[in-house]
Amino acid sequence: MPILQIEMIKGRTVEQKRELVKQVTNAVSQTLNCPKDAVSIIIREMEVDNFAKAGILWSDSK
Repeated sequence: MPILQIEMIKGRTVEQKRELVKQVTNAVSQTLNCPKDAVSIIIREMEVDNFAKAGILWSDSK
């Protein structure tokens, strides 16, 4: 039973997240040869000031 966690910055629509989990579920199911209902996905969203890249907060880089 694959369990995936996807972390991303807030701001995606429900429609985008719906399509994301659909596509990821299909890819995992095909790659691991398991039924789609065995795939679980957890989406964790963070604020822009809780993520940094190259020593700079994402919120400061915009």
